[in-house]
Amino acid sequence: MEDVHEIFTRFKKDFPKIYAAYEALGQEIHERSGPLDERVRWLLKIAVSAASGHTVALETHIKKGKEAGLNDGEIMHALLMLIQTVGFPRFMGAYRVFKELR
Repeated sequence: MEDVHEIFTRFKKDFPKIYAAYEALGQEIHERSGPLDERVRWLLKIAVSAASGHTVALETHIKKGKEAGLNDGEIMHALLMLIQTVGFPRFMGAYRVFKELR
């Protein structure tokens, strides 16, 4: 997948060894460290990035989740679950990101 954000492309170019280590850790955790299937892993990443207010990560995770087969209804359900846990304002920020990507 092409980088979602140009700054990440620049980071990879400026710090190739750090990126390689970061990528290897990500693959180990995401792909080999447990029994969750790919779609569930992306839903979790969407929820965590949304709850944390990390909109750049949220954009990336939504796009990668869709590539893994998530549909808009599944993503929206994960985002709606934020309301009672981290609050309506945090949900609205994530909802804005979701709607802007469509």
